[in-house]
Amino acid sequence: MAGLLVAGGHEIVFDPDAADVIVVNTCGFIEAAKRESIETIFEFTPYKEAGKRLVVTGCLSQRYPKELAAELPEADIIIGVNEYEELPGLLADLVTASSREDPADLFNRLPNKSRGLPVRAARDGIAPRAALSPRYSSYLKIAEGCSNDCAYCVIPSIRGPYRSVPMEQLVKEAEGLAAEGCKELILIAQDVTWYGKDIYGRFALPELITSICASEAAKGIGWIRLLYCYPERVTDELIDVMASEPRLLNYIDMPLQHISDKILKSMRRLGTGRSIRDTIERLRAIPDMVIRTTFITGLPGETEEDFEELYSFVEDTRFDRIGVFEYSPEEGTDAAGMPDRVAPETAAERRDALMRLGQTISLEKNEGLVGTVQEVIVDGMDGDAFIGRTRGDAPEIDNAVIFTAPGSGRENDDIIGRLVRVRITGAMDYDIVGELV
Repeated sequence: MAGLLVAGGHEIVFDPDAADVIVVNTCGFIEAAKRESIETIFEFTPYKEAGKRLVVTGCLSQRYPKELAAELPEADIIIGVNEYEELPGLLADLVTASSREDPADLFNRLPNKSRGLPVRAARDGIAPRAALSPRYSSYLKIAEGCSNDCAYCVIPSIRGPYRSVPMEQLVKEAEGLAAEGCKELILIAQDVTWYGKDIYGRFALPELITSICASEAAKGIGWIRLLYCYPERVTDELIDVMASEPRLLNYIDMPLQHISDKILKSMRRLGTGRSIRDTIERLRAIPDMVIRTTFITGLPGETEEDFEELYSFVEDTRFDRIGVFEYSPEEGTDAAGMPDRVAPETAAERRDALMRLGQTISLEKNEGLVGTVQEVIVDGMDGDAFIGRTRGDAPEIDNAVIFTAPGSGRENDDIIGRLVRVRITGAMDYDIVGELV
């Protein structure tokens, strides 16, 4: 979206006071995210008094376009995740219009309005990009949509079925990012392990990784990270590539959601508790493997016995990073109509118990790093201290390394965006501290 706007002659600014148009990108996945999105929209509505335009986009507007148009008269444009190409033209219409067009009318003009589902099988070419994050760390979205059929999830209804981006386009995009200074490339999709099944008839993520690593023009990328892997599609081939390709980090974000066979079946997950344990065992055969996962507590039918099984599993497995969400009943999902609802306060208590356990494990693992030297990518500064991440930490969601450098930190600010070596001298619950080697 940012790339399309820049290509259309717009300038991206990060100060709302300096903007002519404010774009709020929303989430519509779970109830808490929907509330946060609405609150953020209202946070920016006062800027309307200064004559600024307000655009609401993202998953919430894809899921509820007509409702938002009716309830948010402050919004000048409401546009879903599948109509970004329309935004430059809609903004031009706003600028030239003698009076503000009704958001509902703008919605009705969108080509995809009848279904609210994606119609493009894949990108027609390399989409224009404008860097909203530091150039040294870039996301490469390898697919859109999801063809998993989890009973609790609305993503397929918002974003449609899985559509892989052709491999040659992704390699060219990776090469372009490398030319712009990318050091950390993060492959992302709703499920990266499904990649290629729709267009190649096979799970082709290992082949994609190998192709990027083989590109001479992408050699400047030192780290390649995987986000959102489905455990049943973590193949031996993918594990072999992870073990043999030094630039593919020994890090995997693999949402498991639960371990109880009964709950996994209710969720319509493909695997079983035994297959999940087998996948983890195969991954941990790789030295220094870091596994991040997420769980859901309080799905209808989850008993205390189910939760105790999950708690013991986390306690025994000692995941490096975990996130826990209490179940959110979402309209349009099968889980929302399931019997045997779990009380919200019970789901929250179970979530908190797992998070406390994860915090304890995190501290113990961090204490084990004291005295070691870690490769760190430097994200920025806080005062005279630098903030970075190890190979086992994805941006924004994982732990941080807080470290000092000889002399004044400001004298060494040229290391921001670079890979450096840091000796770890202390540990906290989630973050670690150290000094530049």
